[in-house]
Amino acid sequence: MEKMGTSRLLTAAVFSALTFSSTPLAWADPVPGGSLDPTTIPKYRSPLTILPAMPKTDVLKGGVDYYEIAVRQFRQQVLPAGMPATTVWGYGSVNHPGTFSYPAASIEAEADRPVRVKWTNDLKDPKTGKFLPHIFPVDQTLHWANPPRDCIDGSHQTDCRGKSQAAYTGPVPIVTHLHGAHVNPDSDGYPEAWYLPNASNIPAGYARRGSKFDQIPGAPNAPGAALFQYRNDQRATTLWFHDHSLGMTRANVQTGLTGFYLIRGGDDDLPADSLPRSRHEISIVIQDRSFNANGSIFFPGNRAFFEGLNKPGAPEQFPGAGVLDIPFIPGRAKGGRSDVSPIWNPEFFANTMVVNGKTWPFLEVEKMRYRFRFLNASDSRFLILRMVTGDPSARPAALALPFWQIGSDGGFLPAPVRQETLLIALAERFDVIVDFSHIPVGTEVFLINEGPDEPFGGGVAGVDFPFADPATTGQVMKFKVVARHSPDTSIPPEALLLPRLENLAPASKVRKLGINEFESQTVFVTTKPDGSVVFDPRSSTPFGPTSASLGTVNAGGFSVPNMWGDPTTENPGLGTEIWEIYNFTADAHPIHVHQTQFQVVNRQRLATDAEGITTQPATPVGSPIPPEASESGRKDTVIVYPGQLARIKVFFDIPGLYVWHCHILSHEDNEMMRPFCVGGRCR
Repeated sequence: MEKMGTSRLLTAAVFSALTFSSTPLAWADPVPGGSLDPTTIPKYRSPLTILPAMPKTDVLKGGVDYYEIAVRQFRQQVLPAGMPATTVWGYGSVNHPGTFSYPAASIEAEADRPVRVKWTNDLKDPKTGKFLPHIFPVDQTLHWANPPRDCIDGSHQTDCRGKSQAAYTGPVPIVTHLHGAHVNPDSDGYPEAWYLPNASNIPAGYARRGSKFDQIPGAPNAPGAALFQYRNDQRATTLWFHDHSLGMTRANVQTGLTGFYLIRGGDDDLPADSLPRSRHEISIVIQDRSFNANGSIFFPGNRAFFEGLNKPGAPEQFPGAGVLDIPFIPGRAKGGRSDVSPIWNPEFFANTMVVNGKTWPFLEVEKMRYRFRFLNASDSRFLILRMVTGDPSARPAALALPFWQIGSDGGFLPAPVRQETLLIALAERFDVIVDFSHIPVGTEVFLINEGPDEPFGGGVAGVDFPFADPATTGQVMKFKVVARHSPDTSIPPEALLLPRLENLAPASKVRKLGINEFESQTVFVTTKPDGSVVFDPRSSTPFGPTSASLGTVNAGGFSVPNMWGDPTTENPGLGTEIWEIYNFTADAHPIHVHQTQFQVVNRQRLATDAEGITTQPATPVGSPIPPEASESGRKDTVIVYPGQLARIKVFFDIPGLYVWHCHILSHEDNEMMRPFCVGGRCR
């Protein structure tokens, strides 16, 4: 397990200069993407897909609901009818072939009733039995699953940095993680617990499983599959499942590997007739995607995309991208070598909005209340949602309908919260009520996005950062109000009495953690008068970012970054801790902690120098900032803003090995993830 040399921390000033975040995009110019111009895609032609329930395979002894779910490749009409279909990957029931879809059918679970799933990697040709290669480029120079076991340090093992600069073309590893679950480590979907399909042509020497493959005790050894069990001993809430393979989560999720997991019932749920239900309760997953003219999803295969170096007529291409005389090596290197991975991009912002597997869909809603469970499953894009009428491209936009938020990641809030906008970070869930009962029949209500087409750092849309392109990524979906067909028996959201939320036990320890980004030690750039960036070995301005990381903050207040392969530094015992997470970067990061649903305690500003750069030793200044009302419930993902620390109160009660990480998928895939060991029982 190698450490990434001595790369310097990336300062906020350098980061801003090297990304497009400092240059607002003109609204006439869509966000860069594939060969399909997003402005040519008709909006609001496709009805919103209402996600069905995943069918059970069986009910086992003891009342365990049993599912057999596989991952397969298929074609789906993501773009409007009349445009090409799209090759995607999705989950479905092995016993019900017609259920495979992107996103997946939802698993409906009952509180305190276990669910067992046999997750099968079926990414192989159904006729020949041969494996299907990835539909996107996978960067082998990252610390990734690495089934070929060709490590850059010369060792022969899985889960290491590869030495090949080429995109991976072998059988695809997967492992499914149930995000937000209170789950044993054998079923958490640890990033090194991946497995290949049981294909007929796995190359000789390839590992078929990751270094920490695991299943529930007594599970049969089934090639290409893993048997997991979920306890469901937690509050009624909205969870979701997705792939979590080491170093390639971004690519696997980009294909469509996403699904809802809803826990209902128990002491922390509401009576069914107090909330909108049946067809008036709808789960909605929002993702940004870009497409090619043939209908395929575009995902960048060259680091040049992020820097804007692959525009027509641009002579510069990223060093290492197929240029074998400038090979990649991590850490400090000499002799013309690059320490920047050639395929991985630091963030990815696509140029269309896809909702439940359809571009810019519509939904007819009756004049009554609806319950929407929103999930942001994008790679890098923070969403700021608003409901408006009139022209959906007008900015600033006037509010038409508020959201009444009743729940978040870990279940119901202590009380309903009226929100004009919803700031939803990557992986967060918002459980809301929208009341259409006072809207005239025939009115069109638009769900728009005011979040930026760039890395998010906090602030106010249109003031501190530009709105998303109002013609494309600034629009999400349309609701058309129709006459009510049935009585609305639900309680007005402002009058709901939500379940009582128990306080977590007092913390026994305060743990100080850090968020860092790095710049290149070997590749240097110059910014030309027209704003373009060119490679210049004579320059002293390093290229970046090369990666991001998590680490600790020592007793002196200095950041100590760690990489995925470094020894575990977070070893909590059973019980409660306060985690203080210090952000030394220019981005806001959504930090996710496995196993637990935590409490957001507060945030606090960090001292900065004259240029606005967070100083070290890190010094909290000013009064603590209380959590937002939307964060008053239990959370598994928290936004840590630049120049701030976030304090969370975390409770652990299951021994074993888990991970915490940034949920910007491109960040977690390149070192921004760390293992933690609960109770000292980890292998």
